[in-house]
Amino acid sequence: MDYFVAIILGLVQGATEFIPISSSGHLIIARQLLGENNISGLSFDAVLQFATTLAVLVYFWRDIIKIFFIFLKILSRHIFFGARINRWCDFAQSRLPSCEVSQKDMNSTNLQKDETLFWVIIIGTIPAVIFGLFLESTMETIFRNVDLVALALILGSILFWFAQKISKQDKILSLGRGVVIGFFQCLALVPGISRSGATISGGLITGLTKEETIRLSFLLSVPILLGTGLKKLFEVRQDLLTTDLGLSLFLGSITAFMVGLLSINFLIKYLKNHSLNLFIWYRIGLAIAIFLLF
Repeated sequence: MDYFVAIILGLVQGATEFIPISSSGHLIIARQLLGENNISGLSFDAVLQFATTLAVLVYFWRDIIKIFFIFLKILSRHIFFGARINRWCDFAQSRLPSCEVSQKDMNSTNLQKDETLFWVIIIGTIPAVIFGLFLESTMETIFRNVDLVALALILGSILFWFAQKISKQDKILSLGRGVVIGFFQCLALVPGISRSGATISGGLITGLTKEETIRLSFLLSVPILLGTGLKKLFEVRQDLLTTDLGLSLFLGSITAFMVGLLSINFLIKYLKNHSLNLFIWYRIGLAIAIFLLF
């Protein structure tokens, strides 16, 4: 693979993984334009996806550590030396800087709210895991077609518009809403929908505030992206060992990681003061361009 092509694909993956315009759809389109539809495509995409997963882990490391402490506190209730673990967690947590996304309800020291967040992430991940195990390969095969990607881009835009239209943003996070958002996350199996767009839409439809929804969307992505990234790397391990992609993989991965960090930061700051309309119109424009050009 040409080094320039590797960098371009890394740029596309990093820029579109977290912004609600669909990374998988853009990679399919980019490969069509660049003429890179060879057998190493899925292997290369798997590495790029894992690079952007690392970007989430780095950007939200404080939140992830905090959630780990919540898990330890829950565990401490059921083991005989739990009190010692609980004290250690309180001490360690007090030394952590504040979380990346500030939202007073989500950052509350109230243990009940913290535990709700933990269980929402666990329960909200289950639907995507179940659907992903049975449908991921089928959906990727069926929708690895630019016309179907264009259709999904339009349908996703309608979903975003509807979510904004009915959103009241007056509800608090609960396990039930976490399950609903988890099912919305399953829509990301369709290239062109966007995982972040689907979960943000789910959060808005259930009545959560936009700030709370954005943060939850990223935290929900961690187990899914990490799990699917490791699974895909394992599946294509032989291809990676037998293909001569060394420097191309490195350049593409570094690009995807760095651009991924920038796109996370952009989306969080942008959506604090803006709606999803920019992404809605972009998706519609891209879909029209696909229908006209391909």
